[in-house]
Amino acid sequence: MRIVGRTPHPSALDAARRARELDALADDPRIDVLVVGGGITGAGIALDAASRGLRTVLVERHDLAHGTSRWSSKLAHGGLRYLASGQLAIAHESAAERHLLLTRLAPHLTRPLGQVLPLYAPGHVARGVWVGLGYGLGDGLRRAVGTPDAVLHAPSAIGRDEALRLAPAISDDHLRGGMRGWDGQLIDDARLVIAVARTAAGHGASILTRVSAVSATGDSARLRDELTGQEIDVRARAVISATGVWAGGLDPAVHLRPSRGTHLVVDSARLGGAEASLTVPVPGSSSRFVFTVPAIHGRTYIGLTDVPARLPIPDVPHATDDEIEMLLGTVNTVLRDPLERADVMATFAGLRPLLDLGGDGDTSDLSRRHAVLTSDDGVLTVVGGKLTTYRRMAQDGVDAAVRARFAAAAVPASRTRSIPLVGAWPRDRLSEIQAPARLVRRYGAEAPFARALGDGPSAARGVTPQELQWGVEVEGALTIDDLLHRRTRLGLVPADAEASMDAAAAAFERAGATPADLVTH
Repeated sequence: MRIVGRTPHPSALDAARRARELDALADDPRIDVLVVGGGITGAGIALDAASRGLRTVLVERHDLAHGTSRWSSKLAHGGLRYLASGQLAIAHESAAERHLLLTRLAPHLTRPLGQVLPLYAPGHVARGVWVGLGYGLGDGLRRAVGTPDAVLHAPSAIGRDEALRLAPAISDDHLRGGMRGWDGQLIDDARLVIAVARTAAGHGASILTRVSAVSATGDSARLRDELTGQEIDVRARAVISATGVWAGGLDPAVHLRPSRGTHLVVDSARLGGAEASLTVPVPGSSSRFVFTVPAIHGRTYIGLTDVPARLPIPDVPHATDDEIEMLLGTVNTVLRDPLERADVMATFAGLRPLLDLGGDGDTSDLSRRHAVLTSDDGVLTVVGGKLTTYRRMAQDGVDAAVRARFAAAAVPASRTRSIPLVGAWPRDRLSEIQAPARLVRRYGAEAPFARALGDGPSAARGVTPQELQWGVEVEGALTIDDLLHRRTRLGLVPADAEASMDAAAAAFERAGATPADLVTH
């Protein structure tokens, strides 16, 4: 599937394709849509535009999923928290987009995630009723958008023994049982971004990483290849910014109130190897929770904070000591053996691009609604929203561009509701794929092709040489950092990344490529 007679598959990204497409852009700089930003929203816009037949170029000054899109909670949310705050439209949109991800677009990159909230005496009855009501409302949304019981089960009360079986690390002192709900989980948020970008490439989009937009108007931009310094002036019928919390760089009129969400990374063994998510109320709050998310490489993430982020906006945000202590203190209220700072192997933090609609409320109360804004010089900015609803955000952004800049009747409507991402395979048939389950969860139908690559040194946590080489030859990794931090996520734990440097370098050598960070110009 990847290579036929050494001819690259249309969705494959690598350094050679990047060079060819930069040359083609320099030769003919007239395009239909320029997308600035290579996170989930930008990749989604590129797919939506390219699948409508528009000549589309996406530029990203760093790497795909370099910003907020790799720092999410790794969940495909169904909108429960938006119901609680009365945001019915956003809740419905979230549930509908989760349905598409789980059932059609990316069954291989998502899975149902059980969520266990343990109930302790005293107060267990009242809390169980309150949480059960919320879960019931969320399940109503699930049924309204058509997600079948076989994909996401109905919520239920569970007994004490079942709660301990699903969450073996919790304390049994005064435990009376629990509530179990269900939501969607992303195997890896960065992999979703890469899959969307590759699907866009398969429809003809040029996906150009390490290319920055030095300047832009509504119909033009100056682009710079950050690897060579070459600059290209392009003419575009529409320029769409999908730069998230950095949106003010292209349109200073965009006002955001970024919120920082922080997670801890711990060894899953410290939580009993649980495959369910443990949900823990934040003391003193009836609507805020800390939760655990079982993840790849035998790790578990613990999150989530929601605090205002101070300016200036960093490329890579970091957790604060107060946030780490808050997350540990909350989850420890239900653990038999409390976690200590020494158990925290790493942290990561992402910045949510929340629209500033006025007011002085807490960022946790701000709407997650997305918007398409137009600058004075015509640049369209898609901002706000959340990872789960990326497809709808992209559709709205391209629709706005078509209305403003094209003969709308000549451009087809969005098709992305029915375009599976690369590697997609029906959920109930994933076991048919002839490859280890670990690879199927990361590559879906492409797992046998990734597995068939050459041998070499493995990386940390069982990451195979084939996975590393696939990242270079097919997924557009240009540097060792790309490979470790966004294609495999080994970079989440510094010790894992350090132990994998030689294996990553060897993968570039097998692919006949040189990491861009080792090239001098």
